Amino acid sequence: MASTKKRVAVTGAHGKIGTVLVPYLKAEGYEVFSIDETPPSDPDELAMTADLTQFGQALDALSSAGEDTYARPEREAFDVVVHLASLPHPRMKADSEEFRINMMATFNVFEAARRLGIKNVVWAASEVGTGVPYDKTDAPYVPVDEEYPMRGYNIYSLTKVLGEEMARQICLNDPEMRITCLRLSNVMNPEEYDKFDTWQDDPTQRLWNFWTYVDNRDVAQAVGLAIEYDVRGKDQFFITNDETVMRTPTVELLDKHFPDIERKKEFTGNEVVISNDKAKRILGFQPKYRWTDKK
Repeated sequence: MASTKKRVAVTGAHGKIGTVLVPYLKAEGYEVFSIDETPPSDPDELAMTADLTQFGQALDALSSAGEDTYARPEREAFDVVVHLASLPHPRMKADSEEFRINMMATFNVFEAARRLGIKNVVWAASEVGTGVPYDKTDAPYVPVDEEYPMRGYNIYSLTKVLGEEMARQICLNDPEMRITCLRLSNVMNPEEYDKFDTWQDDPTQRLWNFWTYVDNRDVAQAVGLAIEYDVRGKDQFFITNDETVMRTPTVELLDKHFPDIERKKEFTGNEVVISNDKAKRILGFQPKYRWTDKK
């Protein structure tokens, strides 16, 4: 159980991941402060509405100490910032606007945290920064790991590539900073698992990320582990399930759809192609929820 004294700010707290993560962190004993453009539905939730593309609002939100009539701005108001706020898909807005929103929000959160003396940041990075869609970018080898070359195929993925480089540079310039980049795979809630059956006869629907996914509840676990990962500098971890979205064995899928790609290991069963080995080894991550367990 985490210390009840550790205070965590979660940006994008009312989005898909945040709505699962916030109650998870509270159950683990953290004090959570939600930051989002939309107001909370619970009047008792510790929260602030803020446009994180505006640096002043990001700085103000991340300096929020106390609550109710005792609320005030101050430095080091949080032990950790979990940055989820982002447009989650390409072409949701015009490319220039998507770039502005995602890049400015990420810069503002990183820089505001640094200036406020909050040295621990966990950022929702993405698999897409390593060349998704892999069937369009000549993926060099499998399994995909943290040494994979970075490539921004579209504006959304470009913001993830540049966000990771920005995190690296900030940590180089401030040795006390720690920015943990969680490269989340396609995040799924349990109610979405029924559609997995529709992919079984057409694996090409999921070529783009090597048939990979992660359960939203396992994302919450990964964030909790990353909060306690107390190593300075920038680091990155793929957060994926152990198995693909397909019932067809992974070897058969690769043989048919990626016959020429270099394989650096032998795959067994439905083994995932985007490897979570580093997250397991260093963070202690262990996926608990599989789509095949659905009732």
